[in-house]
Amino acid sequence: MSNVYQIYPFYPVHPVKNMDLLFRPLAFIAGALVTSVAIFSAVQTFVLPRSANDPVARLVFRGMRRLFDLLSIRASSYHARDRIMALYAPFGVLALLPTWLAMILLGYTAMFWGSGVEPWYQAFKVSGSSLLTLGFATADRFGQALLEYSEATIGLMLVALLIAYMPSMYSAFSRREAAVTLLEVRAGNPPSAVEMIKRFYRIHGLDRLGEQWQAWESWFADVEESHTSLAALVFFRSPRPDRSWVTAAGAVLDAASLARSVVDIPADPRADLCIRAGYLALRSIADFFRFPYHTDPHYPSQPISLSRADFDAACAELAAQGVPLKVDREQAWRDFAGWRVNYDETLLALARLTMAPPSPWTGER
Repeated sequence: MSNVYQIYPFYPVHPVKNMDLLFRPLAFIAGALVTSVAIFSAVQTFVLPRSANDPVARLVFRGMRRLFDLLSIRASSYHARDRIMALYAPFGVLALLPTWLAMILLGYTAMFWGSGVEPWYQAFKVSGSSLLTLGFATADRFGQALLEYSEATIGLMLVALLIAYMPSMYSAFSRREAAVTLLEVRAGNPPSAVEMIKRFYRIHGLDRLGEQWQAWESWFADVEESHTSLAALVFFRSPRPDRSWVTAAGAVLDAASLARSVVDIPADPRADLCIRAGYLALRSIADFFRFPYHTDPHYPSQPISLSRADFDAACAELAAQGVPLKVDREQAWRDFAGWRVNYDETLLALARLTMAPPSPWTGER
């Protein structure tokens, strides 16, 4: 028995049953593993400045999504469903902290029991008292005191991480929504690529479109970085139910594709860069959520969701406003489809994921 005490110093000094020789060390190891998983999950979600598809956070958000889907299934309109789903992301973020705390509580309960705190209920009380820094239940031995201090430290760190996490998230959210709000002035509500080109033609002149392509290229780069490292941002809905970052992205990408394919203006490489930045951003977010898509699509072997009739109707609307269009409409359609095919799959997948509002060429139509 002395050999056991030498190998496992947290063992109680009083005699133990033979089964404890097996179960207590296993309980201690299992508790340490559960605690490690919780800490690793928090670090990946709150601290790691890169895309990390954490299984615990994914499980929490999936569970919350099922709950909110059940709550919204009887919604009579999109606006009613939007009011319900607006709470999904905030509740999902807040649910992470109690999930991690519960894992640490259970993990340390097993470790306290494995180190000699008996019975299980007393081990649970010591763990809860340490985690929440209540101090009403304590252990007696030095090794157990070290466990108490470490659990209290972890609990405080998790709360501090969540507090520090929220400003970063809302700062990225504000940057995203500022551009989405400004787009309404230039592309209408819901945002439309055709309306954007018409308004620029009437107000600014088509030569000013290049400034928008450059601004939205930076916006796509910011969204790609923030919405993969702070993945909950994907589900944070705009302050108004008829706005969405997904439909805004689709309108800008379609406007750039129309400008490059059918609008009779000099070719602007800034439009090309905007489209490329856009579809790379959408693909990065799609990768995070494990959405399948063609990595090197080509039209017509890979079709797009828009029909030739949609394209012709857009051209007719532009021509009615006096926007100069290219004569070869067949080639223009092939060029437009060649641009759109790069982001068509991922755009529609993200529109479904986020329950984006109805919008021309994006989401429900």
